[in-house]
Amino acid sequence: MKKQVVSVKPIRSLEDALNRCQSLGMRLSRQRRFILELLWTEQEHLSAREIYDRLNRAGKAIGHTSVYQNLEALSHQGIIECIERSDGRLYGNISDAHSHVNCIDTNQLLDVQIELPEELIRQVEAQTGVRIVEYQINFFGYRSEQSPPPAESATDPGAIA
Repeated sequence: MKKQVVSVKPIRSLEDALNRCQSLGMRLSRQRRFILELLWTEQEHLSAREIYDRLNRAGKAIGHTSVYQNLEALSHQGIIECIERSDGRLYGNISDAHSHVNCIDTNQLLDVQIELPEELIRQVEAQTGVRIVEYQINFFGYRSEQSPPPAESATDPGAIA
């Protein structure tokens, strides 16, 4: 018996996120709303600590445990994004497939919607024997013009072996 895949509408707004919570039977507590509103307002990736601090500074009293539990529930249900990094988890409002630009000098993580040419996807499939159904690309770069020079290549005649 073939497993049927159910297509789910992407979450594109705070209203979509709240509706998805309701359709999944999740309780829309005051704390959960605070977190979703913050992520949709700020439009950036934040750590649980940053979310806690920003909400409390805004006068929206919420405990550490409540922040962590709600972030876990929301990311587990695919309503928000959770990204594992070496310095901890970051949470963002876009939950469907997308790519990121990692800004090395500011440590920012920026969302970007990018579509690869079909020819490139077919080339990857041919090389790997895997049918691509979704992809994410991570770009790395510097925002400032004062970025470090590129590392010398081993083919550079002046390079030390």
